[in-house]
Amino acid sequence: MQITLKNPLDMHLHLRDGAMLDVVTPFSAKSFAAAVIMPNLTPPIDSLESAKAYKQAIVDSIHSYAKAHKQPLESLAFEPLCALYITDSLTPKALESCANSGFKLLKLYPKGATTNSDNGIAQVMDSKMRALFSVAQDQGMILCIHGESGGFVLEREMEFGVVLRELATSFPRLKIIVEHLSDHRTIPLLEEYDNLYATLTLHHITLDLNDVAGGMLCHHHFCKPVLKTPKDKQALLELALNAHKKVSFGSDSAPHSLESKQKGAAGIFSAPALLPQLAELFDKHNALHNLQAFVSDNAMRIYELACWVEAAKSWEKSPKLITLEKSPSKIPESIPCLDSSLTPLRAGEMIAWREV
Repeated sequence: MQITLKNPLDMHLHLRDGAMLDVVTPFSAKSFAAAVIMPNLTPPIDSLESAKAYKQAIVDSIHSYAKAHKQPLESLAFEPLCALYITDSLTPKALESCANSGFKLLKLYPKGATTNSDNGIAQVMDSKMRALFSVAQDQGMILCIHGESGGFVLEREMEFGVVLRELATSFPRLKIIVEHLSDHRTIPLLEEYDNLYATLTLHHITLDLNDVAGGMLCHHHFCKPVLKTPKDKQALLELALNAHKKVSFGSDSAPHSLESKQKGAAGIFSAPALLPQLAELFDKHNALHNLQAFVSDNAMRIYELACWVEAAKSWEKSPKLITLEKSPSKIPESIPCLDSSLTPLRAGEMIAWREV
């Protein structure tokens, strides 16, 4: 059995920088036509200049990999959609410059909510932020949000719903993406507000808190937002399997060295085998017919990529095609990186599908 996906998209991806970027980028470039690249580096990607430089660094890394491994660049055709980190220093004028230069994705981190979010926003709805959101709305930008409060860890996304409601009603023409949806109590908001959407990760639709702390503590499954209850997992899985019109796939693949994970770093590195695992999951639930919409079509529509991403304008006539086959494959035990290693999701496991 085979399935061919047209222009797979990962709408939430961490590539880091430096040597780690060179190690992890090829996994996504091989399998996806484009990805939304997170800006929470040190220092953050918070200006037009830094966004341009980061995008170029990703492109250069792909070219270097292709040359070193004697692979045609066409097989690694990949468009990095670099998001801009909203910081206190961001101005409406700078925001307009970014939009006019084709950088239309904004990322909002509540201060201290996750990895490298110390530069995030403490007061999301103050007058300064409202002014920025108003400009973003007028410029047709898209607001991607790590939607968590600073409260009890299992209630953080639910508590942030108050902010999502206020944003959605105050800026009805601003598209708002709830990144890595993790709590079933957020789902009704997607139905209630026309301008509210979400991304779903592989780990939040297949794992729950038992996979972190149900037996021996598993630091490789620790992420933010944290994995929640079986009820949450099942509700999110149903959204994915049905390719609900308000959701798209965003892996939130977040590499950390083995030493960092052992010290408690939040993030799950899933990039090495995302599409085979999704095919396995959708096949198991007799939903392979919805996989194309979940990993591509929904995102194309929600983010209106063909309207502002130059590369996307040619995807219909010249698509990136990824063929998956129901044939056993093994996920690597680890990925060497500098003097350490990265541990992928389901490291060392056999799965039922593979990329051809």
